[in-house]
Formats: sequence, structure tokens, C-alpha cells
Amino acid sequence: MSKQSDNLHTTTVKDVQQLGTWAAIASLSYVFWICGGMEMIERLAFYGVRSLSSLYATDSASNGGLGLVESDLGLIFMVWALVQTFVPVLSGGISDRVGYKETIFASTIFKILGYLLMAFFPTFWGFMAGTVVLAFGTGIFKPGIQATIVKTTDRKNSSIAWGVFYQTVNIGAFIGPLISAQLRQLEWQYIFFACAAVISLNFLMLLSYKEEDKEERLAHRAKVKSGEITESSLWIDSLRELANPILIWYIVLFSGFWFMLMAFWDVAPLYFRDWVDTSILVQDLFGSAGTQNPIAIFLMGMAQDGKTINPEGLVNLNAFMIMTICFLVAGWSARLRATNSMALGTFLTSSALLLFGGFNFVWIMVVAIIIFSFGEMLSSPKCSEYLGNIAPRQKKAMYLGFSQLPVGLGWIMEGYFGPTLYGTFSSKENIARDMLLDRGVDVSGIPIGEAFHNLVGVSGTSEHVLTAQMYASNNIGAIWYIMGTVGLISAFGMYVYGKWTYRFAMQVEAQANS
Repeated sequence: MSKQSDNLHTTTVKDVQQLGTWAAIASLSYVFWICGGMEMIERLAFYGVRSLSSLYATDSASNGGLGLVESDLGLIFMVWALVQTFVPVLSGGISDRVGYKETIFASTIFKILGYLLMAFFPTFWGFMAGTVVLAFGTGIFKPGIQATIVKTTDRKNSSIAWGVFYQTVNIGAFIGPLISAQLRQLEWQYIFFACAAVISLNFLMLLSYKEEDKEERLAHRAKVKSGEITESSLWIDSLRELANPILIWYIVLFSGFWFMLMAFWDVAPLYFRDWVDTSILVQDLFGSAGTQNPIAIFLMGMAQDGKTINPEGLVNLNAFMIMTICFLVAGWSARLRATNSMALGTFLTSSALLLFGGFNFVWIMVVAIIIFSFGEMLSSPKCSEYLGNIAPRQKKAMYLGFSQLPVGLGWIMEGYFGPTLYGTFSSKENIARDMLLDRGVDVSGIPIGEAFHNLVGVSGTSEHVLTAQMYASNNIGAIWYIMGTVGLISAFGMYVYGKWTYRFAMQVEAQANS
């Protein structure tokens, strides 16, 4: 390895005494909290759309959805992932040079435009265009925000800071889907208009935002302009940093975690909609009549009759847990080396997906989501902390942009294969079409999203009984076994990676001290 990579990793493994949980929280500056507020608003709008995208795209046109098959949805998700996760690789370096406030402002404009495109053009290409513009805006938003977090913290409070930040933004990730769950029962397009309005609030937040070390950046830019400092091409600079083997292996291995995380967001809503009877959970909590309490209906993402929980409501248990206890998990994970925490978290998320594959009983789904959430809290905040701590001071946003590369690899692969495999193994719509064909029914005239209802009418069997029969006679859980296996391989690789890099760093440190 190069001297650059030696210096890079000795920084990552050097033990630093962490502040206690409450002392670390008290040490965080107001700029940190402003960034948390902006990210919370951005996530509220983003997940207001993202958590329901698969449901909207595959819902029948008669219900206001797009009426797409799963393979079409997979193509949209793949392009969405490609843009959102690779734009930061370059935009992070641009943020370092142009300024964080400027790029955050620009990103908000693009995100508003993306939501409006989705609202005004409810077609495959309209939704595709909206996701691309939204993805571009998201890609130039994150590096500036995350680099500010890095610059407002230090090694003594960074674990807690990233945990609190992750918890804060999940307030938005929790509330957004709940609002959308109610709006979509009125009209799908209302969601996109609401999210455009929400993200515009960040213009107000920017009035209170102050870029850390702005004077240092401007002084550096002045030296570059005067010729006192020679600065290489942004592309060359980024590629030079990415050539480091430590970064390469990190990106490859940690992409397995993001593969599973995005499967949870993309595929789980479809799985819960098709195969999980949430009325059992409602009856256990509120009785056979359900509930008419509007607060409970909103907070649990329930149907308006109060008898079932919408798929996005069940998925949202994940955001609720992160929103409430992530700082406690972060305090505990501060005792672990970052790579060990990520390996353990990836293992837990894998275990949760394997539970999805083995069962469809709603209470087991709840347990699996809780396990998944603990795994996410151990893994996801650590990746930003890890890269933020190893980055050179003038390249913080660049390195935080690199954090999107494992997200990109995992999400691009899952974005296509997740929905496509679901269509192959688990789609109730596709299984119902096959069963109708077996009964001699011509399915060519049945709109996408309505085959199961036609099967109910043809078979004379209730929806509940027919769903149970279809689940028992098909290998519905196969998709989750595939996803979970990817995670197990990634978890083992991350553990080995941590041991390898730690041993190497200790050798470098010993040579330096000899």
C-alpha cells in the first residue's frame, strides 16, 4: 500500500477516549442541530415518497397508481439508485470548493422540481423523470450536510453525534410515510404536492445555517486562484483517493448491507401488502372491532377504518425505533471499533430478512423489523463516522460523497433484482394470473393489479383463505433467503476486513515508533 493509505488507516484505528453519552450530546454545536433539522425535513419529504413508491407504481390504474409490473419498477429503482448514489462522488468535491450552503440551496430547487414532475406526469416516463431529478437533488444535498457534521464534531463525540444525527433525521423518515399513508387514501398525487411543500422549508432553515471553517475554505480557494497552491482536477483527485485499497474493499463489502437495507424499503411493502394479515395485530391491540382513535390510526399508519395497518405503517416501525433509541445504541457502539459494529449490524439485518423468508405471521414480522432496526443502527451511522474520521480536512465532503458508493452498488443491484425477483417468486398478482390461466381464464384483458380480485370472484373463495392457500403452495420466501445470504457474506467479509486493516495499522504504527 502507498504511504497515503498507511496514514489513512492509522487514523481510523487510533483509540480515542469518547465522552459519555450526555456529555457528548451537550458538546454539540447549534450548527449541528441546524443540519439535523434540514436533514429531518429532507427525509420527511423523501421517505414520504420513497416508502410508498413500490405500492404506487404497482397499484392499478383504476386506483390512481401507475399499473406497472415489477420489472418496470425495478428499472426505475435502478436508474434512481444510479443517479442518487454516484452524483455525490463528484458533488462532494464540488461542495468542498464551492461551498456547502450554495449546494444545499441548489439541491432544494431540484428536489421540489422532482416531486412536481411526479405529480403532474403520472406515467412510467413521468415518474422516471421525477425520480431522476429528485435523485440528482438528493445527491448534491448530502455531502454538504454530512461534511458540516464532520467539521462540527471531533473524535471524542463523533459516535454519539452520528447516532443522534441519524436518530434526528429518522423523525422525518417516520413522519413522512405516516402523512403519505393518509394522503394516498384520498389521492396519490397529493403525496407529491405535500412533499414539494415540505422540502421548501429548507430555504428557511438555510437562513440559520453557517458553514464551518468557511474562512479557511475561502483562503484556500484564494491561494489556488493566485497560483500559490496547485490543485489537480476534481476527477483526478477523486480517483486518486478512491484508488486506495482500504476504500475499495470497504465499498465492495459494505455494499451488501445497503443491498439488504434497500430490499427492506423496496420489497417489504409489497410483501406485507400481499402476504401479511395485519388485522391480527390490530385485533390483539384494540379488540375485534379495531380502533377509531385518530391518533392511533395516524401513528400506526392504519387504514382509515382502523382495522388494518397499511404496509408502509408496518415498515415504519423501523424509523420509529431509530427515532427513539438510536442515541442509546450509538452510545453502546462507541465502545466498538467501527468495522466490528458494521459487521455485527449487517449480521442482524441478514437474520431479520431470513425471518421474513420463513414466516408471514404479523407478530414475527414485528420481531424481525425490530432486529433489522438494531442492525441498521449499529451499521449505518458508523459508515459516515468511519469515512469522516479518515478524511483529510480539506476533503471531508469528498469522502462523505464516497460514502454513497457502497449505497450505490448495493442499491443499483437491489433496485433491479429486488422487484424483479419478487415478481418471479412472490408477486400475488403474477401467481393469481397463473392460477387464472390454469382455470382457462383469458387474463390479457385484466389490468395490472386486479388479477387477485378476479381470482377471488372465479374461485368463490374468500380473500383471506385464498391468500393462505397461495402462500402455502408457492415458495414465497425464496427472495428473502437470497437477500439474507448476500448480507451474511457481507457481514463475514466486513469482520475479516476489520481484522486485516487493524493488523496492518498496528504494523505501520510500530514501524513509525521504531
